[in-house]
Amino acid sequence: MVTTIQISEELKKELSKKKFSDRETYENIIWDLLEDAMELNEETKKELEQSREEIKAGKVQTLAQIKKELKIK
Repeated sequence: MVTTIQISEELKKELSKKKFSDRETYENIIWDLLEDAMELNEETKKELEQSREEIKAGKVQTLAQIKKELKIK
């Protein structure tokens, strides 16, 4: 199903800036942006899981511990 959406002139200008060529469609640009966001989310999930594992393994220090080690008040 094809549909038309309304966007502001400002958004249209921003989307146009992201075009690699004049023949690229706005749909392609939007898909690329969505894919980038999904990739970031997957990367973030992996980083969060790694952080959880480091916390469980005791490989982290609190801010207070670091300040004490660096002799910062």
